[in-house]
Amino acid sequence: MSTPAISIRNVSKTFGKQKALDDVSFDIPSGAVFGLLGPNGAGKTTLFSIIANFLKASTGTITVLGTSVDRIGDLRGRLTILPQDALFQSNVAVREQLEFMAQLNGMTKPQAAEETTRVLTMVGLLDAQKKNARSLSHGMTKRLGIAQAFMGQPEVIVLDEPTAGLDPVNAAGVRNLINDIKRKANATLIISSHHLAEIQELCAAVAILDHGKLVENRTIAEITQSTGHVRFTFGRRLGDAEMSIMKAQPNVGEITVDTQDEYTVELRPTASQTSEQMISALVSELAKNGLVPRSVKEGASLEEKFLEVTGNKRN
Repeated sequence: MSTPAISIRNVSKTFGKQKALDDVSFDIPSGAVFGLLGPNGAGKTTLFSIIANFLKASTGTITVLGTSVDRIGDLRGRLTILPQDALFQSNVAVREQLEFMAQLNGMTKPQAAEETTRVLTMVGLLDAQKKNARSLSHGMTKRLGIAQAFMGQPEVIVLDEPTAGLDPVNAAGVRNLINDIKRKANATLIISSHHLAEIQELCAAVAILDHGKLVENRTIAEITQSTGHVRFTFGRRLGDAEMSIMKAQPNVGEITVDTQDEYTVELRPTASQTSEQMISALVSELAKNGLVPRSVKEGASLEEKFLEVTGNKRN
């Protein structure tokens, strides 16, 4: 078995009488794209802060690539973190800031210049290299943060809410960027997000925190496995008439709106049809009525399972 990228053992953190983390233990496999989830106040940001050595754990240990985070300096260039509200210096050009960060990570000045060009090109910001970083839009600032996080050859990259506050177009752009980068980078990515469909798209496994405790730690496939549910993505929100068409199809039970364009359909099993046959029949009937899904995935939504394990059932 390979050594985990991050090993978290019996970590607790208290602030006065409040326990933000309560005896949390789990591993993040090397090379994984891993999601960290939880309601507000669950302890996600506290855990990220301990991984980055911004905070000290009250009890327990965390190692990154076999090195204790107490020796965070030994991980220079190997571990990078994009905080949720990362800020850049005002009145300093984008390029100048990134080159300075690269040199702090041990690069020579020519290496820093070359690497800055690479990551700005990667995130589509080369044309903005001379701009004041504080003059960038929120979406551009998020992309700049991702550029900073992927500088050099980090082995572990932590992205805290990388699409928070973005409009749907910019959020989709950042997700596409992360998807593209994860295919090329030989690194472990840990992503926190309140957008659960986003985590389901990007990650292979997740850990879920609730009130400081670990309540789930499995692969997405294991968590969402359900032969009685099918998720359809249509690329747009369906109207009332179109929803009625779906509900009128044979073997269709409850329909849940997961996101603006994604719907989970409960299929009622029959003795004469397999799940594959029911899905095929439903897709054919929808197509006859002009409803052609962009994607069809068997299994429950991560959001539904998240609500179950955190005790927040949908109304």
